[in-house]
Amino acid sequence: MKLLRLLCLTILLSPVSALSAALPARAQAPHTVTIDFEQLRQEGLALAQEAAQRSQFQQYDIALQQVELATQLVPDDFRIWAVAADVYLRTDNLDKGIAALKTAEKLEPEDASIQLALGTAYFRQDQFQEAIRYYEKGVKLKPESPGALFDLGNAYYMTNELGKAIASYNKAVELGDDFWEAINNIGLVAYEQGDTDEAITQWTRAVSINAEAAEPKLALAAALYAQGKRFQAIRLAKQALKIDAQYSDIEFLRTQLWGDKLIESTESLLANSQFLN
Repeated sequence: MKLLRLLCLTILLSPVSALSAALPARAQAPHTVTIDFEQLRQEGLALAQEAAQRSQFQQYDIALQQVELATQLVPDDFRIWAVAADVYLRTDNLDKGIAALKTAEKLEPEDASIQLALGTAYFRQDQFQEAIRYYEKGVKLKPESPGALFDLGNAYYMTNELGKAIASYNKAVELGDDFWEAINNIGLVAYEQGDTDEAITQWTRAVSINAEAAEPKLALAAALYAQGKRFQAIRLAKQALKIDAQYSDIEFLRTQLWGDKLIESTESLLANSQFLN
C-alpha cells in the first residue's frame, strides 16, 4: 500500500533519538545504519509527480501530504518545491505557495516559470508592483512567451501604467495572432482611455477570432449600446450571456479587469432586462 510506504519513509527521516527510544531497554550491540539516499531521492521525485497528478484531479488533501513529504526527502530539487507551490496555490494558500516558490527560486534562479508563478501569486494577493517585478524577470528569461507578456500587461493595467500595458499586450499578439485575450484587453484599456472606436475595433477582431468568447462580445455590445446602436448591441449581449451567464454579474466583470467606464456602459445595457430575458 502506498500509505504504508509513506509511513516507512517517515520513519527513515525521524531523528535517531526517536528511533532509539523505541528500542528495548537492554544492551544493544553497536551497529551502523546505512541509508540509501538515492533511493530516498527517487521516492521523493515519485511522490512529487503523483502529487502533481492528484492536484490536477483536485485530490488536494492527499497531494499536500505527498508533496510535503517529498520536500523533506528531496529538499534541494527546485522542481519539487515548484510542485508544492502549485498545490498550495490551487488551494488558495498563497503565503505557503510564495514561500515554496522562493525556495525554488533560490535553488534555480534562472527558471522563467518560477518567476512567472511568483508574479501570478503576488497578483492574486493584489500586490501588483511585486507581481510586475517577477513578471518582468520571467519575460526577460522567456521573451517569446505570449502568456507571460499578457500577464505582465494585466499587472501594468492594474497599476494604471496603461502605455506599458498596451505595449505588452501588443507583443503578446505579435507572437500569437489568435491570442484574442490580449486583443480583448487592448480594447479594455482603449475604452478606459476614452477611445471607443479603437476599443470596438479590438473587440470586433477578438470576436472574429473566437466567436464563442463571451467577454469581447459583451464588451462590444456595451460600447455599441453607448453609441446608440441598440438593436445590434442587444443581439450581441444575448449571444454573450447565452455563452456565459457570469458576465451578467458586475462584480465578476470587475474580476475580469473591466474598468469603471465599461462597467457603467454595461450596467446601462443590462438595465434593459426586457430585451435580455
